[in-house]
Amino acid sequence: MVAAALALAACGETAKLPVSAGTGPRPTLPAPVPTLLPTVNVAPAEGWPPGAAPQGAPGTRVTAFARGLDHPRWLLVLPNGDVLVAETNAPVRPENSSGFKGWVMGLMMKRAGAAPPSADRITLLRDSDGDGVAELRTVLLEGLHSPFGMALVGQDLYVANTDAVLRFPYRRGDTRISAPGATLLPLPGGPINHHWTKNLIASADGRKLYVTVGSNSNVAERGMGAEEERAAVWEVDVATGAHRVFASGLRNPNGLAWAPGGSALWTVVNERDEIGSDLVPDYLTAVQDGGFYGWPYSYYGQHVDTRVAPQRPELVARALVPDYALGPHTASLGLASAAGSKLPPPFAQGMFIGQHGSWNRDPHSGYKVIFVPFEGGRPAGGAPVDVLTGFLSDSGKAYGRPVGVALDAKGALLVADDVGNTVWRVSAGR
Repeated sequence: MVAAALALAACGETAKLPVSAGTGPRPTLPAPVPTLLPTVNVAPAEGWPPGAAPQGAPGTRVTAFARGLDHPRWLLVLPNGDVLVAETNAPVRPENSSGFKGWVMGLMMKRAGAAPPSADRITLLRDSDGDGVAELRTVLLEGLHSPFGMALVGQDLYVANTDAVLRFPYRRGDTRISAPGATLLPLPGGPINHHWTKNLIASADGRKLYVTVGSNSNVAERGMGAEEERAAVWEVDVATGAHRVFASGLRNPNGLAWAPGGSALWTVVNERDEIGSDLVPDYLTAVQDGGFYGWPYSYYGQHVDTRVAPQRPELVARALVPDYALGPHTASLGLASAAGSKLPPPFAQGMFIGQHGSWNRDPHSGYKVIFVPFEGGRPAGGAPVDVLTGFLSDSGKAYGRPVGVALDAKGALLVADDVGNTVWRVSAGR
């Protein structure tokens, strides 16, 4: 039965265009290709062979900052250079896997290494001697609920659980926080909680938090009632916990970063599935206050998704076109500004993006870290540059899957790899 289900789910169309066609400021958007079941092409999780590592761009050196972690997904570098790692996975979601389709997808996620129970902790890593390897590893926080985003504001550490933003007291140099977290505000969760990862970032003055809340479905197939205040970026008042929807129509926003100078908020967004291997490109975009980005009614501006009923043409008419496409189904999650980077000149100005890798595309896409060069505060318009590759074997198995990215105190790039259970460090030189 299981084998038959996997075989049936694997039947589907294949891409007609290269990933590059769906990348850049003006991506190619072919006609949708609906299928009875979604195209499923999961790279089975294998882990890194002994001595193996991903390949860095020319002029860079790749080392393991920390190994043996438990599904590391997200990173925060503290002012003293300590690195926080969210070791986390999806919460129990009994209604998200109901029905035949949900059951098949559950099998696929298990194959991809995304099924183990969540460690529900934040681990602190410290490189005391500055050699690029963490000597100290300690549990800073535990007993969380599928934690993801983290932000430090003064002496308050904010953590985005899957269902709430919590505030913890933090003093510089702390290696353990035993005080209970205070709830700043609840976040949409529940028994479906389709896109469970919640990220956050603080404004430059520390008065606001911006929080990502992904949709509760692929294209609102559960009805818009299940999508209340989801598929959005929230703006939260730190003092009171009051919030408003800052931008909407963003199917599954994850990474958040400020452009140099802190004037513009940027995000990477996972777009919809099940209309072909060539649709829809994930994207990087500046987040406009009050902006609507199409989901679920349209994609990439005014391209209507006919699967959604009822239609909302008045919303489609004002849907914003994203700034830069990142390729279809690349699962672009991590985002970090290059401000402070000490990597070679090609990586001086722009955004680093961790692409977790496709499941709904044949052949695979993503499974690497890329860099989008900027000019004048916006994407320069050319192709992205590969920063870290080699996460897939020749046979299509996943040695690792990159997620969160962050610059460390010395300007090197850290990459959380949740299949390889490693935080990689990319620095200048060989």
